[in-house]
Amino acid sequence: MSTSTPNAISTPSTSPTITTDALIIGFGKGGKTLAAKLSGAGRKVVVAEASANMYGGTCINIGCLPSKSLILSAEQARRDGANSTPETREAAFEAAIKEKRRVTSMLRDKNYHKLADQDNITVITGRAHFTGPHSVEIATAEGPVAVTASKIFINTGATPRIPDIPGIRTTPGVYTSTGLMDLDDMPQRLVIIGSGFIGLEFASMFADFGTAVTVLQHNAEFLPREDADVAAAIRAQLEAQGVKFLFNADTKAIAPAADGGVRLSVAVKGMTRGASQACDSTPAGTGNAHTDITGATGTTDTATTTSPTSNPTDHATMSHVQTKPSDDGEPRFAEPAEARFCLTTDAVLVATGRTPNVEGLHLEAAGVELTERGAVKVDELLRTTAADIWALGDVNGGPQHTYISLDDYRVVWSQLNGSARPYTVKDRKHVPSSTFLATPYSRVGLNEREAKAAGLDYVVKRLPVAAVPKAQVMRRPDGLMKAIVERNTGRILGAMLLSVESHEVINIVKLAMDLDAPASTLRDMVFTHPTIAEALNDLFA
Repeated sequence: MSTSTPNAISTPSTSPTITTDALIIGFGKGGKTLAAKLSGAGRKVVVAEASANMYGGTCINIGCLPSKSLILSAEQARRDGANSTPETREAAFEAAIKEKRRVTSMLRDKNYHKLADQDNITVITGRAHFTGPHSVEIATAEGPVAVTASKIFINTGATPRIPDIPGIRTTPGVYTSTGLMDLDDMPQRLVIIGSGFIGLEFASMFADFGTAVTVLQHNAEFLPREDADVAAAIRAQLEAQGVKFLFNADTKAIAPAADGGVRLSVAVKGMTRGASQACDSTPAGTGNAHTDITGATGTTDTATTTSPTSNPTDHATMSHVQTKPSDDGEPRFAEPAEARFCLTTDAVLVATGRTPNVEGLHLEAAGVELTERGAVKVDELLRTTAADIWALGDVNGGPQHTYISLDDYRVVWSQLNGSARPYTVKDRKHVPSSTFLATPYSRVGLNEREAKAAGLDYVVKRLPVAAVPKAQVMRRPDGLMKAIVERNTGRILGAMLLSVESHEVINIVKLAMDLDAPASTLRDMVFTHPTIAEALNDLFA
């Protein structure tokens, strides 16, 4: 069934009950690809999507593509100097949001009609939940619709994980990535809770727009899963953009600030200056010292005391909380194992990971079990614990990438198309990843830390990006390239590329690894010139 507009609710006109060959819950990459394939094979398919704003899935609406649109706009603003004044910053941000909305709206419409216009596919907009092993009820704006299907595919994705911090869900100005990408006005100050790669992408993006960005990290090590030299290079890049980091920082509470912004109570382990009283209980008139967050490292008491800043483009201000007077009646700082600060900012991004989206599905009614981490439990064929029910994409607990959701479709389709030997998750090789910072970071396979832990005999290959002619031509010489090669076999174990266009070049390395090509293949390959890809000749030399 098709509709003329992508926001219309598509429901059957003859009966509130549908019997179909396949039901796909969720309009994400794996599910929509599977729906089109099943329809082409003559199967009747129902696709249930909870929101008309999510046709096409997370990637095109609130994930990969809108964020990359904003990142490119932010880079352009930095190159053009549009991030230098409040007026030009606001104009650049407004134009970026407008373009992001245009792109997502266009893609959403195309994705909707790509399925809904097919005779074998019915798209129903509403939230689905299981009522039995092969039955689902979909709550639509026009009432419930019951669907019975021979095969059911769960493709509901993941949702931002919200930590249990008082005030985090109720305080205006606190956002997940979804909300932060759809603001009408650019925040002059931004605090990001979480320093994983999603948080760092937003830190880089907003810094390029001209926002003063502060990142709070729970522990003392930056990017602890990455090699130390790579992590240091990424941190140096972000700090060069103006991003500030506060380590060993735990957010204890969030509340509205008096100036209309957001106030965070933050405890920093290892700092000796401070007190354990909460922000909202700070006595008035005690003359609290304010500390610019740029001076706080979270490891030593190096912060300098200044007066509160009135410049909205300064970083979030920190107030030491004083609670205990000295013998002479003057306030003094307590000396606990951690210091408590108040941070004031315009907006907060909660970037503490994503969790499988299973709430409200009533999976128990179908006999579908979850893992200890809350993902739908699947085997190597992505079959759940219930017969003829599969789970694709982020909801099954695998790597949270759109291209993995697409590969999940391949796993499922190989079972439905009569393949002699189905493709399985275990057949999947060398999943690459890219983080779109000002200098993109991409990697595939093992890093040095992991190779050492595995007891492998390896050599490390390094190349500064400044040595790559194309990087110099592009005026983008920052970064480094690093590869891990098994000593005796020449087998490529992994690569880490902090480089312009690394998100393209990493796919060449992955292909070589998939084909079991030795490092000498990339060393001797003939590449066009000048390109970033030809740097692989020198990296693997």
